[in-house]
Amino acid sequence: MSRPHDYTDLSDRQWRLIRPLLPPPAKVGAKRQLDSLEVVNAIFYVLRAGCPWRLLPHDFPNWNSVYHLFWAWRNLGGWEKIHRKLRAKIRTKEKRSAKPSAAILDSQSVKTTEAGGPRGYDAGKKINERKRHLLVDTLGLVLAIVVHSADLQDQEGSRLVLQKAKRDVPRLRVIFADGAYARSGLPAWVRNTFHWTLEIVKRVSGRGGFEVLPKRWIVERTFGWLGRSRRLSKDDEREPSTSEAMIQISMIHLMLKRLCP
Repeated sequence: MSRPHDYTDLSDRQWRLIRPLLPPPAKVGAKRQLDSLEVVNAIFYVLRAGCPWRLLPHDFPNWNSVYHLFWAWRNLGGWEKIHRKLRAKIRTKEKRSAKPSAAILDSQSVKTTEAGGPRGYDAGKKINERKRHLLVDTLGLVLAIVVHSADLQDQEGSRLVLQKAKRDVPRLRVIFADGAYARSGLPAWVRNTFHWTLEIVKRVSGRGGFEVLPKRWIVERTFGWLGRSRRLSKDDEREPSTSEAMIQISMIHLMLKRLCP
């Protein structure tokens, strides 16, 4: 690598870990000239720095080429595959089963920009925005992500993320969530549809102010981890699927640092 090392660059050990998981080059057309490592480093830079693709520093590959590969790997499920494999490695390292039996559910509202795409009016916060619905394991690692417009209620958004998680977490038995998910018959729907238990973690009656709730703090910590990536401070993406890929990439970066400090 001829350019100076950046904080977001992968080490040799980290690169060896994910290189076999990247989608291979297309078998037709011109041979790819780009260095895949530099492309991945450029994507991590955009994510952590929060800059637009066009403002990618010139010592990285051309921004248009980097964005094209990011988009192609997203459509091929490459980021999801890497994310799933690294999560299993982290859980195994922590002496846990690769497939969790417990999870925590929550959503985060985030402002959008002029980039366009789906958005909705949140009557509670009185702004147009999107929501990120996450299902995480007891280590705080993301199991499923759905980004949707903020006019969709939490009960409806949770159904989308749980349906998405079904194929990837066959051992799941119990999900912890806050009181907002106790409405609209959601616990009964979860039990009848998936045979899971949706356990509502409630605040202690009469206690005011901030309170750390059992299990619920884990998903809040995950949102804090995502906040380290400035690209995720707002939703700058036109397509929700791109927003979901950015969250996966943020978690990939975090898990790589855990596996190969």
